[in-house]
Amino acid sequence: MPRRKPSTSQLAIVDRNGEADERPVAKRPLDFGERWSYAPAPEASNYIKLHDRYQLFINGRFVAPKSGNYFDSINPATEEKLAEIGAANEKDIDLAVKAARRAYRNVWSKMPGRERGKYLFRIARLIQEKARELAVLETMDGGKTIKESRDIDLPLVAAHFFYYAGWADKLEYAFPGRKARPLGVAGQIIPWNFPLLMAAWKLAPALACGNTCVLKPAETTSITALHLAQILQEAELPDGVVNIVTGAGKTGSALINHTDIDKIAFTGSTEVGKRIASAVVRTKKKLTLELGGKAANIIFDDAPIDQAVEGIIAGIYFNQGHVCCAGSRLFVQESVFSNVIRKLRDRISTLRVGDPLDKNTDIGAINSRAQLDKICELVDSGLKQGAQLVQSRARLPAKGYWYPPSFFTGVTASHRIALEEIFGPVLSVMTFRTPEEAIARANNTPYGLSAGVWTDKGSKIFKIVNQLRAGVVWANTYNKFDPSSPFGGYKESGFGREGGRHGLLPYLTLS
Repeated sequence: MPRRKPSTSQLAIVDRNGEADERPVAKRPLDFGERWSYAPAPEASNYIKLHDRYQLFINGRFVAPKSGNYFDSINPATEEKLAEIGAANEKDIDLAVKAARRAYRNVWSKMPGRERGKYLFRIARLIQEKARELAVLETMDGGKTIKESRDIDLPLVAAHFFYYAGWADKLEYAFPGRKARPLGVAGQIIPWNFPLLMAAWKLAPALACGNTCVLKPAETTSITALHLAQILQEAELPDGVVNIVTGAGKTGSALINHTDIDKIAFTGSTEVGKRIASAVVRTKKKLTLELGGKAANIIFDDAPIDQAVEGIIAGIYFNQGHVCCAGSRLFVQESVFSNVIRKLRDRISTLRVGDPLDKNTDIGAINSRAQLDKICELVDSGLKQGAQLVQSRARLPAKGYWYPPSFFTGVTASHRIALEEIFGPVLSVMTFRTPEEAIARANNTPYGLSAGVWTDKGSKIFKIVNQLRAGVVWANTYNKFDPSSPFGGYKESGFGREGGRHGLLPYLTLS
């Protein structure tokens, strides 16, 4: 489906010099991408073994869903069906939870930590061996560029399993003077933006602590989780330690409401997170939530501007804006506003949008038609509320779900585009005069997941960081992750931490 364009009366077309060009298309000079085109460099995918149908993974085996129902997994870059995915119902969830409970009681909780660590290490090595195949599958199923899947996602997936393999026999050192015991069975629900990485974030610490798991991936990106199940079989993980059930919202609800679950871990929207919290509050289940965000990226007048612009590009455009910590609100000190806007206009005019499997592509496809419609609706609301849209003239493919790199100026704090999570390559730019104003405006949001600060002064970094209500703050960089570093939010961005030693706590009882 081609993108729905906003009203052209307020649409600024960017030329290669970073200036708005209002001439008819036929009279404009060729832009950067037209002058210098890159020969296609597609990643090979013909060796990928996609199944026509993917079953549920329960008790160490692939089994058909009890309902007999399946749903389609669509490649967002081509709108072609990749495979059919089994839709789990309450009976399937019950079987998966029972399998996890048996594995917990009979095998996994009794196994010494050093032996659990060996399994995690083996899984990590198998992920490394199959990294190229998994990266291609991640790109085909989710629409993100092969550069991101190959160079960021898969190395981090393996790194998380390696990292927690090391903790499995050291829990007594992680929490000195405390006795650490696993919780039992963990129900884990992950989103579509980082399918394998979110699975690793949740599975690795839970398994290291001695818990067993029932994992539900997002319905639009289930394929790589089921290929991970094949890796678990190859690693000879004991049956039932990890179960993977696929489906939509009803599948997730059945998992959350199952009475034999000890722990729920959810990453997704704030709206759904609130419903989960309401459902769990009357039970003994432990809960961690990693929810939405509307991250502030703050550029001071003493910042390295070129470096900051590249950080903006990496934080909001290279990932199609498909991250909850994307720096979708940019605050620029007034004295450097025009310089930053000029450089940002120039930079987005060079970004290449297209085939996610092409190694030259900078911006891939939007994950689904529904997500594209949401982006278009929010952009239209920004125009109706008086903001000015600057948008790249990148040519979009005729098929698939695409949106060009864009940013708004003239944004106020009351605009929907400054308030709501857009999950697309669209940035809202605002100005400030003093550090105090920057802090107040950055904190003026119900979210508190992440933020970024750009300045040449270390003392200013520490002062600003200590006053920002965000779980993670990057300084003179953005979107950098490490398995040893905890990640999580405040306020409506959730509670609990994933990653690092802190990531063990949600899966343990300490006494």
